[in-house]
Amino acid sequence: MDLDLNLNHLAPKPPRHDFGIGAVGAGFIMRDMQLKAYAEAGLNVVGITSRTPEIAREVADLRGIPKLYHTLPEMLRDPDIQILDVAVPPHLQLDIVRQALDHGKYLKGILAQKPLAVNYEEAAAIVELCQASGMTLAVNQNMRYDQSIRALKTILERGYLGTPVLATIEMRAVPHWQAWLRDYQRLTLLNVSVHHIDAYRYLFGEPESIFVSARKDPRTNFPHEDGICLYILEYENSMRASAWDDVWTGPRNGQDDLKPFIKWRVEGTEGLAEGTIGWPEYPNRTPSTLTFTTTLKPNMWFTPRWSEVWFPDAFQGPMAELMGAIATNSQPATNGVDNLKTMAIIEAGYQSIKERRSIAVAPVRQQDFAGLMHQ
Repeated sequence: MDLDLNLNHLAPKPPRHDFGIGAVGAGFIMRDMQLKAYAEAGLNVVGITSRTPEIAREVADLRGIPKLYHTLPEMLRDPDIQILDVAVPPHLQLDIVRQALDHGKYLKGILAQKPLAVNYEEAAAIVELCQASGMTLAVNQNMRYDQSIRALKTILERGYLGTPVLATIEMRAVPHWQAWLRDYQRLTLLNVSVHHIDAYRYLFGEPESIFVSARKDPRTNFPHEDGICLYILEYENSMRASAWDDVWTGPRNGQDDLKPFIKWRVEGTEGLAEGTIGWPEYPNRTPSTLTFTTTLKPNMWFTPRWSEVWFPDAFQGPMAELMGAIATNSQPATNGVDNLKTMAIIEAGYQSIKERRSIAVAPVRQQDFAGLMHQ
């Protein structure tokens, strides 16, 4: 049997490029990831606004953005802005969405940053508001668009690995903790594990429960519930997906970064796949990798490779999905209702830390806005 090694590793392309994008926020992710990815895709970024206008002006000059708005209401009054691309701290997103729905009469869609909010309740409020107003909402869960994760999804769908038995992610990397995290208490699960948990949902569907064991990060001196996080997603069919999100990695210093990495592995009844995520080597342009074997071709290993990278190339994906949804009057893959399922797992994870036991995810989703979960 011949295997198809066209693994669809690239993010989808937008069906049209003329939607006018308004960028809200001028930090690292917007400046060096999203805007750079959009420029390479030929998307139409019309203008930018930020709480700090001078920084927004620097980014506008750097990325060739024609319009600078001093306030969000000023941006929302512009008929050229049809999509709002929000990249601000999660505790600010609810208010921005409210303003957008109240004043953005020309808007067709919103791309919100992940995590969608600091907790499930606020995330559900954002989703409810967008649902009630008919606004198309997507959430920037960009790890779904990492090239190795998309290729793995293709392998799973084609049955090359058979039935998944066990999936693991091992992360040994130190994130850049933004200053606004100091007020949250919530740290790793909300801001790092959100990538891995959402990717697991994308690959394997909805887990029944989650068990989390966590300790504080010795390097992080502001208060937090969760530093180093070890967790297991438990599925009804006995499949398990686990991760070690080690944000400590050891006593690294300026001369020795202790070789940060992220690697993943999926074992199935008919095959095995493993790979790496290139992000820890940023700003070096390092593609993620995939290697797999299958009983369909015994005693052979396949090592497809590509030149694209997660940071920034994959950031085209969520925006392209949103544009496609607007153009076809449908829902993007990372729509708000779908993202509540990721937020519910995270909320259950924090409950697991407090209660030191496995927590079922469904009751968290049923607390509020249960009707949304069935749309």
